[in-house]
Amino acid sequence: MKNKTLVLLHGWGCDSTIWSPILPQLQQLASVIAIDLPGFGKSSAIDDFSLEVVLDFIAAQLPDDSVLMGWSLGGMLAVQLAARYPEKISHIITLATNTKFVATRDYISAMPMATNRQFNKSFAADPIATRKLFNGLLIQGDAQERALLKKMRGTVAVETITKNWAQALKLLAELDNRRVFSELTQPGLHILGAADVLVPASAASALSDLNRSQQIYLLPQAAHALHWSQPEKIVALIASFLQGKTLSMPDSDALQKNRIAQSFSRAAKTYDAVASLQRSVGETLLDNIIEDIHSDVVVDLGCGTGYFAPQLQKKFPQANIIGVDLAEGMLAVAKTQNLLRFACVCGDAEYLPLADASVDVVFSSLALQWCSNLPLLFSELNRVLKPGGKLIFSTLGPQTLHELKTAWQQVDNYVHVNSFKSREQWQLALQINNFAIDRFEQQLPVMQFEKLTDLTRELKQLGAHNVNRGQLEGLTGRKKMLVFKAAYEQFRHNNYLPATYDVFYFNATKIGNL
Repeated sequence: MKNKTLVLLHGWGCDSTIWSPILPQLQQLASVIAIDLPGFGKSSAIDDFSLEVVLDFIAAQLPDDSVLMGWSLGGMLAVQLAARYPEKISHIITLATNTKFVATRDYISAMPMATNRQFNKSFAADPIATRKLFNGLLIQGDAQERALLKKMRGTVAVETITKNWAQALKLLAELDNRRVFSELTQPGLHILGAADVLVPASAASALSDLNRSQQIYLLPQAAHALHWSQPEKIVALIASFLQGKTLSMPDSDALQKNRIAQSFSRAAKTYDAVASLQRSVGETLLDNIIEDIHSDVVVDLGCGTGYFAPQLQKKFPQANIIGVDLAEGMLAVAKTQNLLRFACVCGDAEYLPLADASVDVVFSSLALQWCSNLPLLFSELNRVLKPGGKLIFSTLGPQTLHELKTAWQQVDNYVHVNSFKSREQWQLALQINNFAIDRFEQQLPVMQFEKLTDLTRELKQLGAHNVNRGQLEGLTGRKKMLVFKAAYEQFRHNNYLPATYDVFYFNATKIGNL
């Protein structure tokens, strides 16, 4: 491949310096040309940042028989170019690229329209502040988020924001590559991040359905700037692809919802017997609710067995209580609650089966941590809540079960413990989706167990054992278990083994429509 030319197209809000983590390695594979889009980096602004004009601008710089690689917006432009100039482009590679950046009713595996509109409004009002916010979105959810943010701040600097930036946002929202992607004939590799908050992991399946000849790869624990997150892996995938190898895609999303639903459904019959912490957290959340006789509809999101439904009915005596849960097994138990105004619905928090502006209060205790796409989650909650509606929830933070995680790290590099998002991630997702945070509290309750098997058995009975991708499949060997147990014993104090939970409590108000 050294005799070929690899042409790089960056995404919105950046320029060709965004390729710096992988540029030296790419130059070992091929001759590299990194193009700055009009109005970005060293390229002068143009009057009309339309699709036709931008494609002509790029095409004029493409050598024959080139490999075209784009990231984000650059990837969407690359797909258009590959379809128009098959004689010039021999291979196509995209990173963190969807066929539609903004979701519509006939394509939901994309950014919610309301979230996109809010970001574009923020950029129009304050471009510099919004550009800084964008840096955080590029690496939000990544396994190395904090380290990447520091690195990116020191490397990706924007000196000039031109009029083309707003025009490029408009183009990004309008582009629909579904037809041209389905008709691509060149060999193609399309890499997505499983933790990407801008392009959801579900887009991997959507791309595969559109064109089976294209290779789709979902990179675990990687956010939108996946070539910053895992540069060596990205280069290795590109090298293998250019050598003509067929890549096997790892398992789907980092937190597959069907696995979560199945896990909690299996635990439905044992859940209430061991859910002491869950009860305590939910009751603390309820204590912060003032009785309200005016609310008509209250949703218990992630209602589980319906334990809190009677207490919610007391807090909201005139309201209809709707219990929503992903696990049908939990709902089967919840339906046994003897309440006149309690209905159960099987539903996904990110795609609620509820009408727009139909809910007064959403209550959710220790359920939302299973949602991997926080902007999508809060955009959906904003949609169903009435103006001024209340969102009251508890969730788990990253220090949860840190003793368990530390002990397993002495054994191997597999993922044995569920990972949860930081306070900053929750706050950012709320704010960009028009929620005012009225209250935040963090508590670190510690459960105590005489034996390690008591802890692991309880997690299984709760349905809250490991559902992350990257875990070791099958049984763990006896030697590894002995190392694990010895490592956990180091935490024993006063004859008990601790298990720490990191609990966040949020009260928020919807302050407007997106």
